[in-house]
Amino acid sequence: MSDSPQSTAPDPAADQPIVKLQEDLLRDVASLPTLPGVYRYFDQHDAVLYVGKAINLKKRVSSYFQKNHGATRIGHMVSKIVRMETTVVRSEAEALLLENNLIKTLNPRYNILFRDDKSYPYLKMSGLGTSAGTAAGFPRVSYYRGAVEKKHHYFGPYPSAWAVKEAILLMQKVFRLRTCEDTVFNNRTRPCLLYEIKRCSAPCVGHISVPDYAQDRADAERFLRGDAQQVMQGLESRMMAHAERLEFEQAAELRNQVAALSNVLHQQSVDNVSDRDVDILAVKVHGGRACVNLAMVRGGRHLGDRPYFPVHIEDAIAIPLDDDLPDADDATPGAPTVESQILEAFVAQHYLSQPIPASLIVSDPIDKYLIKALSSQAGFKITAVHQPREQRRIWLEMAQSNAGLQLARLLAEEGSQQARSRALAEALDLPLDALEALRIECFDISHTAGEATQASCVVFHHHKMQSAEYRRYRIDDITPGDDYAAMRQVLLRRYGKLVEALQDAQRSGQLAAGTGRLPDLVLVDGGKGQVAMAREVFEQLGLDLSLIIGVEKGEGRKVGLEELVFADGRDKVYLGKDSAALMLVAQIRDEAHRFAITGMRAQRAKVRLDGGKLEEIPGVGARRRARLLQRFGGVRGVAQASAEDIATVDGISRELADTIYRALH
Repeated sequence: MSDSPQSTAPDPAADQPIVKLQEDLLRDVASLPTLPGVYRYFDQHDAVLYVGKAINLKKRVSSYFQKNHGATRIGHMVSKIVRMETTVVRSEAEALLLENNLIKTLNPRYNILFRDDKSYPYLKMSGLGTSAGTAAGFPRVSYYRGAVEKKHHYFGPYPSAWAVKEAILLMQKVFRLRTCEDTVFNNRTRPCLLYEIKRCSAPCVGHISVPDYAQDRADAERFLRGDAQQVMQGLESRMMAHAERLEFEQAAELRNQVAALSNVLHQQSVDNVSDRDVDILAVKVHGGRACVNLAMVRGGRHLGDRPYFPVHIEDAIAIPLDDDLPDADDATPGAPTVESQILEAFVAQHYLSQPIPASLIVSDPIDKYLIKALSSQAGFKITAVHQPREQRRIWLEMAQSNAGLQLARLLAEEGSQQARSRALAEALDLPLDALEALRIECFDISHTAGEATQASCVVFHHHKMQSAEYRRYRIDDITPGDDYAAMRQVLLRRYGKLVEALQDAQRSGQLAAGTGRLPDLVLVDGGKGQVAMAREVFEQLGLDLSLIIGVEKGEGRKVGLEELVFADGRDKVYLGKDSAALMLVAQIRDEAHRFAITGMRAQRAKVRLDGGKLEEIPGVGARRRARLLQRFGGVRGVAQASAEDIATVDGISRELADTIYRALH
């Protein structure tokens, strides 16, 4: 790809007239090449407005400025454009892939955007070793999320953790594969409970040979790939062979496997189809929101689904799509519907980072040019079926039904959150005309008897919690357990630099890029003492005291009896146990508490269970540390052991064992 951005103008100065900027822009549009590429539009604040692709950059970009779009959304966008960048590429496929990479990276307002913030889980089959009697000779099956490695086998992706755990349970029931970690495996002296309930063949104590376990593992892999009937036939053949040799015990074991596998196949009738790996995509649009439901079929088995909710729907669908398709015969006939636009945006963005199966089943037609580009990227032919039949139709109807249910749930939740935001604004006399922009930040302090003190800041904005904006602050240099000093420190760190940036902007007349904004409300979890400390910080920084509200627990610390304490001298307010406003305050406060306590526990565990912690204990050197780690499989295992167990390690006396136990607890 030839990636050479052509910026038509330097970053616009704040005092440069918009008219002059647009005159420069039009001159540069006229000089664009007639080549395929990607273009980006920017406003006067250098924020990205729109990312688009074109077969002919000059023709496509010129179309935005050759007609009057009036008061439409596209006209509103064009009026904001002061600068653009273009990147020339070699082909339409490269333009498509670059466009959607930039959309996911830049988050432009006038593009449909899917936030793919969660990775998919996999079922992991550890690599097959050769050493009998060790963990390497008996690979384990486990849940996995992360980068894949060649030495292991991975199956999936699965739409949820629940789906992976169901598959693991199936591997235990039918093939009796182990799930224990290697450290546990290597230290077993007798079978565990899973062996007793016939969920494991107990390779840890030699109840199954390496070749027999390898056969079970191979059958499990074939089953996961969709060869269930072949696995069944193989098990039946081996069962009959053992019976003919009068090896009735081995034949009985295989008979039980055949019965378990037959029961699974009977429960999942969708196995009897020709499709092995399929993604089913259904889109529903209602109330200005949309849902794309992705259902997955892997190895012929329906694994479940996952909903996706795009943003910028109303603004994005007002922008005309590229009409410079390479071949009119390859284009989807007629103007694409809103559903088709949303579905195409999802397919283009989602499969940039996720593996794509050879077959897609879609609720609405999508552009064949997009499918060709994805086929080129994947290295094999991909087909998209719009009006499926038989089993495929059943799958699509299931996905459509789930998309509708998920969208209805989202709209109900958003309606409830908006009602809570309005109720809180009315209770606190806040402006009601900008509830969408209402920003609330809440702080909480958490520690264990002064140890591992953490402060949390959570953000409520656009009627929902914005987890990407959460922050944790490690509190140091205070008296352990001094919550007031901790609150003072976190507020100074949170708002001190912001105030400096705002003051610099007032002096220079230009706000630095990336500068945040003050919230409309600052909640602190606490009563008069915490509010007084917050008031001191805000007075020091010159901020409005009316922003600070303390959430004071009521009598008996019962939920629903909380009162609001104000820093500017107003009387306390009790909103009422059933108040929607109090529900929102409690939701934000509880989220701040959850976020703080999880951070504190993680920090505390890191301090207590750090690998170097053992060596800091008097009498524990490198050799004794190594013996402890080997015996218990890690520092966490040492911490979970009793003093009596620690004393059984070679070189550890009972007195030293008691010292180690006390240090780790």
